[in-house]
Amino acid sequence: MVTSTKIKMLISATKLPDVFLVSPKKFGDERGFFSEVFKKECLVEHGFTEEFIQDNHAYSAEAGVLRGLHYQSPPFAQDKLVRVVRGSILDVAVDIRKGSPTFGQSVSVELSAANWQQLLVPKGFAHGYVTLEPDTEVLYKVTNPYAPEHDKGIMWNDPMIGADWGGLENPILSDKDTTQPMLSEIALEFPY
Repeated sequence: MVTSTKIKMLISATKLPDVFLVSPKKFGDERGFFSEVFKKECLVEHGFTEEFIQDNHAYSAEAGVLRGLHYQSPPFAQDKLVRVVRGSILDVAVDIRKGSPTFGQSVSVELSAANWQQLLVPKGFAHGYVTLEPDTEVLYKVTNPYAPEHDKGIMWNDPMIGADWGGLENPILSDKDTTQPMLSEIALEFPY
């Protein structure tokens, strides 16, 4: 874990060692606050050297909106740095790297505007989230542009994964996410 007055953010491993929880510090007074929400040198110190090339912003009007589990296949695979600026989500990452000791395992982290944490989801992981409250806004950086022909997914409730969705039973899904394949049905395109 990195801590210093110079760096102003903490980075720690989750139960999936390559997925990191990023905790930027906030400095506030009666006027409001200031926070460095992205600092490349902090990620480099943890072995992440990829370049983010695009920022995405997603809004969900209702609680229970589930987006995922999504990933892009090589050569357009994406690393993601996910944060919430309004509301809250349960963010989920699933290891889909062939030969990984944590293949098929998932991690779930609550991200919110209140806790100000972020999740770094590297290539080789499927990603999704469910909104925990209405009017939630999610921002995330990616290392490759959207490539429709490489856009893939896994069924959110695949029992082989057993992802923790906080007891969610009937999420609000896109048509695409109601027909995703199971983990056992996807091509394993990410080596460990």
